[in-house]
Amino acid sequence: MTLMLARWQFAAVTVFHFFFVPVTIGLGVLVATLETLAYRRPEAGWDRLSRFFGRLFLINLAVGVVTGIVLEFQFGLNWSSYSVFVGNIFGAPLAIEGLLAFFLESTFIGLWIFGRGRLSPRLHLATIWVVSAGTILSAFFILAANSWMQHPVGYRLKGGQAVLTNFWAVLGNSTLWWAFAHTLLAAFTTGGALMLGISAWRAHRDAGEGERALFTKAARLAAGFTLGSVLLTSVAGDAQARLMDTQQPMKMASAEALYNSAHGASFSLITIGDLSDKPIFQIRVPHLLSLIANLSWNGQVQGINQVQAAEAARYGPGSYVPVVWLSYWSFRLMVGAGIALILLSAWGVWLARRRRLGESRWFRRAALVGIGLPMLANATGWIFTEAGRQPWIVVGLMKTLRGVSAVPTADVAGTLVAFLLVYGALGAVDAWLMVRAARRPLEEPAEQAGAASVPGLVY
Repeated sequence: MTLMLARWQFAAVTVFHFFFVPVTIGLGVLVATLETLAYRRPEAGWDRLSRFFGRLFLINLAVGVVTGIVLEFQFGLNWSSYSVFVGNIFGAPLAIEGLLAFFLESTFIGLWIFGRGRLSPRLHLATIWVVSAGTILSAFFILAANSWMQHPVGYRLKGGQAVLTNFWAVLGNSTLWWAFAHTLLAAFTTGGALMLGISAWRAHRDAGEGERALFTKAARLAAGFTLGSVLLTSVAGDAQARLMDTQQPMKMASAEALYNSAHGASFSLITIGDLSDKPIFQIRVPHLLSLIANLSWNGQVQGINQVQAAEAARYGPGSYVPVVWLSYWSFRLMVGAGIALILLSAWGVWLARRRRLGESRWFRRAALVGIGLPMLANATGWIFTEAGRQPWIVVGLMKTLRGVSAVPTADVAGTLVAFLLVYGALGAVDAWLMVRAARRPLEEPAEQAGAASVPGLVY
């Protein structure tokens, strides 16, 4: 029971935190892009848009930092045995993330906010790009630690601990680089979808012609940015899937609920009924799973039963099968949300080329709903990645059961309830702030509002 509650608590904290991380990374790049356009074309209104979306960026950054700090404390609270085992490995990337990336962000975010009107325009522009780079670096080093759990490299076992022997092998981990590309591009997609939805919605509000024109421009930029990002996310995800088939064949098999190895394996788009026996109804695409797994029309994909037998022979008796229905449906929700977002952003680009993006009410409604699509894909993708490697907390080295702290069940249950209540309230406050900020009118141009004389006031 303690193990289950500890896993639920870590999952709740992680998924909640991961709602904000991609928004912060994606909006950071977009706000920096808007600032760059404003620097190059001061008269075109890009500065007003950068201030508007900069406010949304700051809200998400603040909540993301708070929830991220709590997340790291989870390792010492409920997963102390795991922390002892991986501490020598995790110390380096997490320390670099904290000392380099986090302080980089916190220092330059202050310069960006309060330096407007005091720093030169070029230097002020550089500060937001440094902040954006800091958010990306932070994600890289966190993923370096997580990728080591998925595919341990550069270590040796000594005294019941994993000891780092090659830091560059950890940073060169093939799992890390594809996970980083996939996560980063998904974050760009998330920021783009948020800007697209808000801009399309604001372009139809009862605002002045100037504001409608500016938000239409922002929507055009966001539509192209989102379409390019989501297409590249799909490419990175495809490469990541083939790597997963090699490194974690059980995860690939559970993603399809494939119990016996098959050549030219098909992929089920949807299943109604029992995943483990005879479903009532399925829609299947022939050979697609083999193409996903190894780019071969008739390639072999290992089944759950065969991988289970191989892992039991290698690691000893026990079940090495994750919760199949969770892997199966989280994978499909992730892929389905991504496909829907491709269609939505392509629709936006098509409307933009026909100069009708600011006029379509149906697109405005779809784009507003579409803000949630990348968030759904991010959450379910993270669940699939983490739940699909069970029963391992570090693949091949440590089972999840061995990583949990010796904490009374009642304490874990109490903190789980407390986290859910606090995070629920924090989520509600964040949503209220975001909606409130999204409804605010654009700031007046800097020379009219006198923002240069009161730096940072517009934020």
